[in-house]
Amino acid sequence: MMLSEGVHPVPAGHVASVVTHLEMTAPAPLRPEHGTGGLTLDRVEATDPDWYQALFRRVGADWLWFSRLRLAPSELAQIIRDDGVEVYVLRDGTQEAGLLELDFRTAGQCELAYFGLTSEMVGSGAGRFLMNRALELAWRDGITRFHVHTCTLDHPAALDFYMRSGFQATAREIEIAPDPRLTGDLPRAAAPQVPIL
Repeated sequence: MMLSEGVHPVPAGHVASVVTHLEMTAPAPLRPEHGTGGLTLDRVEATDPDWYQALFRRVGADWLWFSRLRLAPSELAQIIRDDGVEVYVLRDGTQEAGLLELDFRTAGQCELAYFGLTSEMVGSGAGRFLMNRALELAWRDGITRFHVHTCTLDHPAALDFYMRSGFQATAREIEIAPDPRLTGDLPRAAAPQVPIL
């Protein structure tokens, strides 16, 4: 269904966002990194759904990430343990500091499925480190398309960061979903910048 022009009401108990889809069809040059000496990126094999959801919450609660929290452990395990999906944890020393998930399940393509930092790492240079590793990993086997989507609930700098990293916007959508703070997927105190209605 296409929305008509104008303002459209959002049902009580829901959140709405503008989703922007982006892609690149050739590898983008890596951008300079600063202050990332203690960072490492480790692939997580046979990913445990409970561990994944805990890190997903730590990274995404400020931005109301909820999709993977609504999956049963068996459903989540089927995705993150698929041979075409790669899950990585960003570490700052021994501390888990970010999440990277690459989805190669569509031939010739890679989706940057999840990309994020814990709140204490935002603005530290870790995002550039993580994006440079994502670019290297995504393009290593000759894909023809690397794509991602972000939304207006995400960090205010996310869209610009993706475009500076070489992605170009290709489409826009409106997403309306039950507020994850009201469904119990996230604490009511999460994302205070987005009022609960």
